[in-house]
Formats: sequence, C-alpha cells, structure tokens
Amino acid sequence: MKIDLNDLAALAAVARAGGFREAARTLNTSPSALSDAVRRLEERLGVRLLNRTTRSVAPTESGAALIVRLGPALSELEAAVDAVKELEGRPAGTLRLNVPISAARLVLPAIVPHFLAAYPAVKLDVVVDDSFVDLLQEGCDAGIRYDESLAQDMIAVPIGPRVQKLATAASPAYLNRRGRPVHPHDLMQHDCLLGRFPSGSMPAWQFEKDGKVVRVEPSGPLTVRIGAAVDLAVDAAIGGVGIVYLFEDWLRPHFASGALEPVLEPWWQPFSGPFLYYPGRRLVPAPLRAFIDFIKAEPQGVTSRAGGAATAGTAASTSAATPAPIPSTVSAEASTPARRRSRRDCS
Repeated sequence: MKIDLNDLAALAAVARAGGFREAARTLNTSPSALSDAVRRLEERLGVRLLNRTTRSVAPTESGAALIVRLGPALSELEAAVDAVKELEGRPAGTLRLNVPISAARLVLPAIVPHFLAAYPAVKLDVVVDDSFVDLLQEGCDAGIRYDESLAQDMIAVPIGPRVQKLATAASPAYLNRRGRPVHPHDLMQHDCLLGRFPSGSMPAWQFEKDGKVVRVEPSGPLTVRIGAAVDLAVDAAIGGVGIVYLFEDWLRPHFASGALEPVLEPWWQPFSGPFLYYPGRRLVPAPLRAFIDFIKAEPQGVTSRAGGAATAGTAASTSAATPAPIPSTVSAEASTPARRRSRRDCS
C-alpha cells in the first residue's frame, strides 16, 4: 500500500490545529487541499481518521492512534531534511517552542532578538502554555520548563538565570493602611492576591530564612488563574487591593517605579532557573541545534530581567544565592506529581 508522506503530514497538521482552516494557514495551503489529502489517506487505509462537523474536527480512535505514532516519525524526517540543508549553509526553517508565560515574559525577550538576528533564515514559533504537554504530539521541537516539571528521558539545557526568587509585594498605600508583615505568618491577617492552577488547586506560599522553610495558605479578595491572568493580580496589588506573590523579576519594574514595595524580602526563597528541554532523538532539527548552541554561548544569569539584561552586580548577587527546591507555584500543579527526569545535558 503506497501512502503519500504529504498526506500523513496533512493529517497531523489538521489534528494539531484542530481544523482545516487553521492548518491551512500554518502550511500556507488551502483547506480544500488538506481535506483532499485526508480523504485520500482514509480511502487508502479504509478507515475514518477524522470526525468532521461544521464547528470542529477531532481524530477518531484510529486517527488518534496513527497521529501519536506519526509525530516522532515526521519530526525525524524534518530533522533529516534540516541536516542536509545545514550542510549547504546556515540553519533554516521553523523552530517551535512550548513555554510557560513566565519564560515568555522573563527569559525569552533577552534572547530572541539576538538569536533571530544571528540566524535570519530561522523562524521562531512560540506557543505559550503553562500545562504539561507532549512536545512531539503538539508539533513542538522543544520546550522550557523548570526542573521538577521535566518528563523523563528529556535532554535539558540551562536557559536564562540559574537562580530566581518568588517575591511578595504590595502598594505603599496598602502597607501604610494595613501595616507591614515581618513574618510569613503575618500574611494570614492580610488581604492576599491568590493564584489557581487550571486543575483548581491553589499552591501555598513558600518562604525560607536561615534554613527554615515556612508555608502559608493566605486568603484574599482576588484569585486569578496562574499564567494567563497574573497581570491582573499585579495591577490589583498596584491599586492597593492586597499583597501579590510572584517572580521577583516580574515585579522588579514596579519596585523601581515605586508602584510596589517589597514585602518580607529577607524571606524570599531562591529556586533553580528553567531549562530548555527536547526529546533525545538521533537527529536534532537544525534550527533547534542553532538555538541550543546560541544559549550555551550566552552567559547564564544575565539573560533575564523584565526591563532587559541584568547588571553585573545583579548577576553576581544572583549567582551567590543557594537555590532551594522548586516551589509548587513555579514547577507544576500541586495535584500533578512531578516526574523525575533522566537528566542529560546537551553536548
């Protein structure tokens, strides 16, 4: 039975995009061409692969089974083609990254402009997603996550600052009105701005000082979804609603402007920075290889500040800190056990 690889790629693209129109835009083709490709594939295999309605497209059981197996195979084919292209000149093609909003906000802005300038033939496609994903099934080449969130058997490369901190902050007006906490337990008497994971779990706030770790579960008038609505919590803190708990780097511009004031700063807990991770397959796509080499050449610890690169003094103080285990607020939903990976640094 002769199967056209283009038809298989069309099926994977439609399933990944959730529809013919969106897949057609991604592949720069027409919806009808993709529909014909899937129809030909179904006819050759003798099974329905996609359930189609006027509103949605979803894989059948047979289609889903095929798509799961197709992902790695198609990725290997792309990598093989990229490897041949790389022999002819500079890396070219599309690099698809799946990253949490914290990485999109705090890590990538200091890297992406310089990388794209160095590799003009590479196109970067960034998907912001705070949930666990299967990279290959989602059509991504690599992702960024924190250590405790990495799946097993992934190759991991440090990216961005190697030590970060979770900070608490509030507006001067709020603190003048309600008082300034001196111990994490004091937060139980304050209005706090909380975060909730998509699963519904709400992580505790974790602090550390002189080797003593304190976890509190405060309450407050506002709860937002972690990731997508974090800026709302920051704006509420600036507006005097309560105390926010977030990445120090995210809050740093508001400290500089005076809109927010650090709270319990001696108790801020450091934790390990993020990693670029990707499957340990034989062929690494040329755009991904270029990105790996690029971030390995970058000085670690100075590639992420909300307002730009860190100063030398900031980098020095950061590298001197001792990272703690990653708080559940950063690493993963509390209801999802972290999966330990077989850590293999990329060479």
